[in-house]
Amino acid sequence: MTILLYTCFWFVLMILAIANGAFREKVFLPRISELRAHQLSTLTGSILITATVFVLHLFRPLDQLTDAIWIGLIWLLMTVSFEFGFGHYVMKKSWSALLNDYNLIAGRVWALFLIWLVLLPIVLHCLYHVGN
Repeated sequence: MTILLYTCFWFVLMILAIANGAFREKVFLPRISELRAHQLSTLTGSILITATVFVLHLFRPLDQLTDAIWIGLIWLLMTVSFEFGFGHYVMKKSWSALLNDYNLIAGRVWALFLIWLVLLPIVLHCLYHVGN
């Protein structure tokens, strides 16, 4: 049941990510370069999502490490599927433009966010069980 709750909670995270992207477009982009806006937005999105998942975890902690691992992997799959599906078929971005956000050498840090998204439930699980 916990995996289902956390899987459904991904939709809350998606709304927060979209809001964070809109904030990047309206606030960061007019003031800084696109690359810096991408980097800063990735950081603010990571903080926002971490805080939100932390609150969920306070109310419904992850008791099993395997659940935390599965949740991280499910969130990764849902996020990448949404990003490429929505980005390509709705926003009409090319596959190469979508893949560009994974170019760490060029300063694109989106892949680091995805790594954190997988690790976040695991980290929260471990912190919860160390403290209890």
